[in-house]
Amino acid sequence: MDTTFNALVVDQIEGKSVPALKELHVSDLPAGEVLVAIDYSSMNYKDAMALSGLGKIIRSFPMVPGIDFAGTVVDSTNPAYRSGDHVVLTGWSVGERYWGGYSQMARVKADWLVHLPPSMSSESAMAIGTAGLTAMLCVMALEDAGVKSGKILVSGANGGVGSVAISLLARRGYEVTALTQRPDENRDYLMGLGAVDVIGGPEWKEKPAPLGTQRWQGAVDVVGGTVLARMLSEIDYGGAVAACGLAGGFGLDTTVMPFILRGVRLWGVDSVMCPLDKRNAAWARLAAEFPAEAQSQMQRTVGLSEVPAQAAAFMAGTSRGRVVVDVNR
Repeated sequence: MDTTFNALVVDQIEGKSVPALKELHVSDLPAGEVLVAIDYSSMNYKDAMALSGLGKIIRSFPMVPGIDFAGTVVDSTNPAYRSGDHVVLTGWSVGERYWGGYSQMARVKADWLVHLPPSMSSESAMAIGTAGLTAMLCVMALEDAGVKSGKILVSGANGGVGSVAISLLARRGYEVTALTQRPDENRDYLMGLGAVDVIGGPEWKEKPAPLGTQRWQGAVDVVGGTVLARMLSEIDYGGAVAACGLAGGFGLDTTVMPFILRGVRLWGVDSVMCPLDKRNAAWARLAAEFPAEAQSQMQRTVGLSEVPAQAAAFMAGTSRGRVVVDVNR
């Protein structure tokens, strides 16, 4: 079988990353155990960086970006997956080291896939996507840390992880405050997701004091850098922060004082490295706890040809919610 299909391919021309829609053959795909007909992918911050040629996200060229996708198994040499199975893939360096989701077909390792919950469609899976999976893992991390109620701060609130985290936390009864660079522009959207307040300002870019006023029982940080440092300084005694983002930098300019004097716990969340049983549990909870109306509220759907423009909006900080990519549109 050597079917042709469309894919968004990024190549390097004169040192610049240049995306273009191309027609490929199944024989062009890298080796793997499972061939998947992709229905939907989504856009995440890494995808936007890859398409913009920033951050050395793409490790070899040519590359099909897209760090996640959902679709149907066409062929498999692994008994865990059969033709017709509905599957989802998040992470595992697809779109970075290995061809990813901005394509109508993909061939991947079986270990990278998860069976979709029966009640979830491919479109819903990508309305949730890597961002939603990460958000649920953050919620689970706070629960594991004993933070099961109270005031919660969510940074990067208008992005994919932040939007889903706010919705999930609010539905579980937490009092959620949203932190965003543009609080006035995003207030109605974030309050609609369940936030009780929307904050933001230049002080969040400045180095904080080692300890500030205790304001939050817990937090979900999608940014890192000085935002994470200030969060840690304002967490209540015995509280916790689930951190999953590095957009604000790899460094953490803080002291041991929040950890020793207030018993604050910092939980790192990585949607790739989490064990398969936890990954399956997170998808099962998303299917049960993240209703269709919440998905539609934060979802925008685009075709493959529109992806580069959406990447530019991501990098400009003007994108909001979840951008779902219909690869057949």
